[in-house]
Amino acid sequence: MAAAAPPLCAWLVAAGAHADCGADEHQHRRTQCLDAGSGAMFGLDRRPLGARRRGPARSGMAMSVALQPERITVEKKRPDVKQRRVVVTGMGVVTPLGHDPDVFYTNLLDGHSGISEIETFDCSKFPTRIAGEIKSFSTEGWVVPKLSKRMDKFMLYLITAGKKALENGGLTEEVRNELDKTRCGVLIGSAMGGMKVFNDAIEALRVSYRKMNPFCVPFATTNMGSAILAMDLGWMGPNYSISTACATSNFCILNAANHIRRGEADVMLCGGSDAPLIPIGLGGFVACRALSQRNSDPTKASRPWDMDRDGFVMGEGAGVLVLEELEHAKQRGATIYAEFLGGSFTCDAYHMTEPHPEGTGITLCIEKALADSGVAREEINYVNAHATSTQSGDLKEYEAIVRCFGQNPQLRVNSTKSMTGHLIGAAGGIEAVACVQAIRTGWVHPNLNLENPEKVVDVGVLVGSEKERCEVKVALSNSFGFGGHNSSILFAPFK
Repeated sequence: MAAAAPPLCAWLVAAGAHADCGADEHQHRRTQCLDAGSGAMFGLDRRPLGARRRGPARSGMAMSVALQPERITVEKKRPDVKQRRVVVTGMGVVTPLGHDPDVFYTNLLDGHSGISEIETFDCSKFPTRIAGEIKSFSTEGWVVPKLSKRMDKFMLYLITAGKKALENGGLTEEVRNELDKTRCGVLIGSAMGGMKVFNDAIEALRVSYRKMNPFCVPFATTNMGSAILAMDLGWMGPNYSISTACATSNFCILNAANHIRRGEADVMLCGGSDAPLIPIGLGGFVACRALSQRNSDPTKASRPWDMDRDGFVMGEGAGVLVLEELEHAKQRGATIYAEFLGGSFTCDAYHMTEPHPEGTGITLCIEKALADSGVAREEINYVNAHATSTQSGDLKEYEAIVRCFGQNPQLRVNSTKSMTGHLIGAAGGIEAVACVQAIRTGWVHPNLNLENPEKVVDVGVLVGSEKERCEVKVALSNSFGFGGHNSSILFAPFK
């Protein structure tokens, strides 16, 4: 009878009846609920996705998961939102320049380019045959082999970067088991989602629907990366995915921070992931006439603000931050890398791919980000620009930056994309890591290929061809996306 009690109680509650299962059993079921999801999907010694559980305990556990968070929420006092500061306590990356935050940033500081000829597929018939392609990547130790073979790369990058961010932040399994999992969330987005999985499903459908991957729908949707990572960790807090083209990561980071600021979460994994380097992805951007065709010299192809730029270079990867409420981070003895101050979103409401000719949406976004953060414009001395190496985009952003901060003689501006290419929805994630690393190290990375600057650009504002010393007071990171989506987020040294 004891084994049947939890499902019976859950059934009675669901039916509207009042059943008192007892305080001890309530606590037991709460523990079951919180521990059931931890590592259940991707730990190497865990049960893989799709494995069946037998016995009556399954339904009882499911209903406990559904019902317990509501009861816990009622019992807890809402934190004082005004006192809740947000800090960065972990970083994870998967990039063309390395899969460790320190390796990644060292390569940036040294001016190494991650752009090369595409090797994953035959692109000899395309006018663009270069990209920021990840040549070597392993999910060993992060994702079970069975799932690693089935998932789209954007999910593999996401899960790996997310778990590396946890490791980097000292959030080991032992530490995570002590967390209140109802107050931990995942908000990692993607602009393109599971393009390869979806494309393969279309090809299979040409033969028969019976040939289609049964996971093709969930593994193609942009939300499923965050969802599966949360299932693995057992984290029951805010969980969803935002998709705003190339501004995706910043949207996710700011929204994740707001969940913490509002008292809805204590820990959030956030950022973005994309894996668009497949024929349909490359072909689509070629059709937009957006890509560089400097195939003979790949490392010179991405050249923000340079007069000889001829379009952006695609890239792939993921960038994830661990954001944490300050007191929560202090209590567990976390290393605090930087403080997240705030940010903003706006929309150009002008054109699908072109920025507003007067840059009004960008300027408004930066000004709102300053207001949200409580930061004076003279405090900004480092901007990691969106600058993708397109004709109009680079200049409109530069004009907006100078309009807002041009009076600051210490201002330094650079573009990470000059070395990584444009990681689409993941761009803001790795650029947020670059901002945090600039704060930690006191160095900002160079602008590669700025050999013939636009005449309207003041090269005194832009970082040169070598890394530069910079004691960052406040760093601003911009990301803008097709559709006119603008986003700006701010980081500062923790004091």
